Order: sequence, then structure tokens, then C-alpha cells
Amino acid sequence: MACTDHKCPAHGAVKIRGRTFAGKVIAAKMLRTATIEWERSHLVPKYERYETRRTRIKAHNPSCVEAKEGDRVVIRECRPLSKTKHFVILKKLAEQRGEGKEAKAA
Repeated sequence: MACTDHKCPAHGAVKIRGRTFAGKVIAAKMLRTATIEWERSHLVPKYERYETRRTRIKAHNPSCVEAKEGDRVVIRECRPLSKTKHFVILKKLAEQRGEGKEAKAA
């Protein structure tokens, strides 16, 4: 299967630069777009403790990658591809596994 996506960094004309992140795909229902999420720790100085915050970013999902919900992916910054997309998925780190404990019990 040949990739004909002109916004694909490997087969198209998009150059990647800037920041790189790894996260989990939480939504892939839009056309060639996926929502990626990861958690980070944020210091609360008043209480001298850390809290967990989530970051969500929309990224271009090329046809040669086709990440699905639950997949772990690597994304990299590129030029603005649309109003909300400034990142592109480079590769999958891990495939989506079963449904978890419910799948093992059945």
C-alpha cells in the first residue's frame, strides 16, 4: 500500500521540526486526525506537592500510520496543517491491546 498523503512527513512535503512527544491516542474519529494525550506533573508551590495534569493535542494521522484509539504514538511538531493541528504522528510505539481485565476474565 503506497502512501499518497501529501501531509505525511515520510512520503509527502511536510518538514518536521521542533518538539517531540509520546502519548496515547484517545480519539481517532476525525478524518486523518487523532487526539493525543499524556500526563505530566505540575508543582503546586503553596502545598509543596505535585499534581497530575493532562495535555491533549490534535495531530495529523497519515494513511501509512493509521493509529487507532489506545495506541501509543510518537508525534513531532511541524508547520500548521489546519486551525488546530500543528503536529504529525511519526510512528506507533505499541499496538492497541485487549479490553484489559474484562477481556482476561471472560
